[in-house]
Amino acid sequence: MSLAKKVSHIAGAAFVGSTVWLGLGIRIETGIAPPANAQMRQVPNADIGVPSRPLASERESQTNPMVQNYQVGALQADYTGSLWVGSHQGLSRIDPETGRVLASVALPNRFIDAMAQDKVGRIWLGTPEGLVRVEPRINKVTAQNFQLPSNRVLATLVDQRGFLWVGTDRGLALISPDEGLLMTTLQALPGVSANTLGLAPDGNLWVGTLEGLVRINTASAYITDRVNNLPGRSAQAMAVGPQGNLWIGTPTGLLVVDSRTGQLLRSVTQLRGMNVEAIAFDETQSLWVGTRTGLLKLNPYNGAIVGRVPNLPSEHVLSISPDTGNKIWVGTTEGLAWVSRVTGRGTPHGSIVSAAGAR
Repeated sequence: MSLAKKVSHIAGAAFVGSTVWLGLGIRIETGIAPPANAQMRQVPNADIGVPSRPLASERESQTNPMVQNYQVGALQADYTGSLWVGSHQGLSRIDPETGRVLASVALPNRFIDAMAQDKVGRIWLGTPEGLVRVEPRINKVTAQNFQLPSNRVLATLVDQRGFLWVGTDRGLALISPDEGLLMTTLQALPGVSANTLGLAPDGNLWVGTLEGLVRINTASAYITDRVNNLPGRSAQAMAVGPQGNLWIGTPTGLLVVDSRTGQLLRSVTQLRGMNVEAIAFDETQSLWVGTRTGLLKLNPYNGAIVGRVPNLPSEHVLSISPDTGNKIWVGTTEGLAWVSRVTGRGTPHGSIVSAAGAR
């Protein structure tokens, strides 16, 4: 049973019993009592720092200075032209034209695996310990939210209304960015884990899970369709193509799905057997596909591989930001790099890269 049962228009913004009252004039009855502290916790500057109980990998890094993790799991170009780089070294804001680091933001958890920008320019970060909001004007954390289906955030997306969808390894949450209110959750999500999110041209949300795809009506938070039996089964990366189709990355290849019907249109022949973890279209409608064995440029109309990018810090690609500073920016397991639009060759970033990746 969906947790979002009824929507009606009213005014105000507060929790009353099992109902969420929103400042935008919407009431959602979830059918469950809300968490005791579901509102975003406003964080004073003195509150920002290292978590009191670091993850095991973080503890290892702190006790052993030889252990360094430069994995770049999220990239976000903002409205001002800057590029935000979310790595397991923390959050950096860079000038994509020059690669110069403009700011580094102190975080409660420096492992970042998801990122989105809301309608007013704030940056939302998904970490293994919850959701964090950053104000770009001051380069500081301004709020945190730990009342999610799970604290491990895997994906973030802002829909056409400006609401924030958060995918975790135990379901999906919808948040009002302005008030910082948890509006509703879908913890009984088919496929359990919301690995990746995509917004179709018709405004519906598609969620990639461990068992395929789920379509969500963003207005009601109802599940309206489910796509099972995809080749590769688990959907772990998603992009909406220029014709409105969904391009889905799985552990065994790249698929094309009709966003209106959920019908599988085709499997890209040349990528069969490849583990696809990142997908992005550039302004020329070329398709960039990040796999565990390299970054590929594809012709989206026939699926032909146009080129393979050499000289990246690692062949294992996790994130892509096309058309940013007239470059393709790429996050790998060994750090950040950019790809020349002229030569098609990669160049590791000077500082956000491991020693091995810089060679």
